[in-house]
Amino acid sequence: MSRSSIALTNLRAVVILIVLAFHSVLPYLASLPAEPFPFDRPPYQWLAFPVVDRQRWFGFDLFCAWQDVGLMSLMFLLSGLFVPSSLERKGSFGFLAERLVRIGVPIVLAVVFLAPLAYYAAYRTTAVDPGLAAFWQHWLALPFWPCGPQWFLAQLLAFSFLAAVLHRTFPGGKQRLAALLPTIGTDPARFLVVLLAASALAYLPLVLTFSPFEWTSFGPVSFQLSRPLHYLVYFLAGMALGTIGLDRGLLDCDGALARRWPAWLGAAVVGFLLWAAPTAMTMADWAAAPAIAKLAAGIGFVVACAAGCLCALSLCLRFARWRLRAFDSLSANAYRMYLIHYVFAVWLQYALLGSGLFAVGKAAIVFAGTLAASWTIAVAWNHASLLSRAHAMMRGAGRA
Repeated sequence: MSRSSIALTNLRAVVILIVLAFHSVLPYLASLPAEPFPFDRPPYQWLAFPVVDRQRWFGFDLFCAWQDVGLMSLMFLLSGLFVPSSLERKGSFGFLAERLVRIGVPIVLAVVFLAPLAYYAAYRTTAVDPGLAAFWQHWLALPFWPCGPQWFLAQLLAFSFLAAVLHRTFPGGKQRLAALLPTIGTDPARFLVVLLAASALAYLPLVLTFSPFEWTSFGPVSFQLSRPLHYLVYFLAGMALGTIGLDRGLLDCDGALARRWPAWLGAAVVGFLLWAAPTAMTMADWAAAPAIAKLAAGIGFVVACAAGCLCALSLCLRFARWRLRAFDSLSANAYRMYLIHYVFAVWLQYALLGSGLFAVGKAAIVFAGTLAASWTIAVAWNHASLLSRAHAMMRGAGRA
């Protein structure tokens, strides 16, 4: 593996750790109300906060705000990196078939099994009858099909379908794109300007029309009304970087992005502050907030996302380009951990509700337990899959 590939592998491991930490600390945010959210009452905020604990720490609010701004954008960018090479190897139909199995099947698994299992704990926090039969009645009466954190997969599947269509419709598009990319794909400042412009065009009209906080659901598909096009921009940006190559341009471990990591770290902090200050003015009542505050919050979000993503890439390319066995395992099992971790996080939070531990102690237990359980199961799942494929190959060779 090249140094850039190792750095991106390590970044994937860091991302899954952040995802687990984010979901582990949610019940302990100082900004949450005193009581848990009712299960049957719109806007169904238990979807985001299944468990609400009385122990709080404001530091978790800052951590979650930071991650809410940039983490999902980074995940879509990383998801797009390997799409061009996969399309070249498999073709549009092969790529889409593989994505339908790899992403579509887990979405069904989440809707049918994982989400009900996780959110049963949320139901029990406010239920008069906490029994399983009563829960199932309330669950089936919901006007949508909750899927939990797997909403990310539904959007990723839609973007993958779009990538396959573009690859099929414009077979020479990669060559034309590759001819344009050297002008922006090797200069972090130029890349930032293009990313900011595209993201602003995608995000600002929607956030001003709706709000940064409004979600909608269509069956099992849920998304924030202001962000789908913004996430598409980052997915396409990842595809553009993947077209250049993982060891060239911005992703070169010796390139300008990696060398200037202190500047990108500073830009990420400034970007977060540009988002946080006006957002604090609009959170209480977005509809009644001044238009200038809404616009400032939207622009701050765009800047914070771009600076945060480039900061994460620069730090990894500079400091995480050596192999670590634990990070190799985390990266290899990150997708499986993402699929199953939420069940463990929510039920551990529920189990600790009656404990007198302070918020940081509870969050540490939830994170450690979620990490251990989801990592162990993901590794066992991976080994079982490998053994199954090996057995199938041996049977096929025996018949031959």
